[in-house]
Amino acid sequence: MASASKSQSGPVAKTNPPNQTLYLRNLPDTIQKDDLKRSLYMLFATHGVVLDVNVMKTAQMRGQAHVVFRDIDSSTQAMRALQGFNIFGKDMSISYAKSKSDTLKKLDGTYQLPAKDLPSDGARAEQTDAQAAVFGSAPAPAKAKPVNAAPEDTVSRAKRTRDEESEQEEDEDEEAAMDVSDSE
Repeated sequence: MASASKSQSGPVAKTNPPNQTLYLRNLPDTIQKDDLKRSLYMLFATHGVVLDVNVMKTAQMRGQAHVVFRDIDSSTQAMRALQGFNIFGKDMSISYAKSKSDTLKKLDGTYQLPAKDLPSDGARAEQTDAQAAVFGSAPAPAKAKPVNAAPEDTVSRAKRTRDEESEQEEDEDEEAAMDVSDSE
């Protein structure tokens, strides 16, 4: 009886707090990325609005995916309903993601570029001679045209005004005879 009251000494699985993003493991490796993404979307969309499905085929992320829902209730419902679901011959393992998805951060307006992608203050590279020759000098200012000078060939480029067009169309309409006859 004493052994029945003891807790298990094995490793305790760490559970993440409820999140709008679900982390999927044990997905098939042989299925094409687009096919797997489409299948996961169709499967999870029955439980709520799916904002994004992230499937990567890198060596580190092979067989894993993230599904982003609009709200936590939908993600919880999908996780409970599809835990251990057999997809393409493998039983899927589902848990909450560790952190908020970039898709959700962009929608909230809290998204920030990772530190490695931000330009640093001292990261400006030295300009080479070839770059200076091509990009270094500012473009020469264009010669300003005198304000009082008449534009060249204004007559040849001028468009007809609407008054002239409408008068010519009316003259053509008056000249054309209208044949209105009922042939019964």
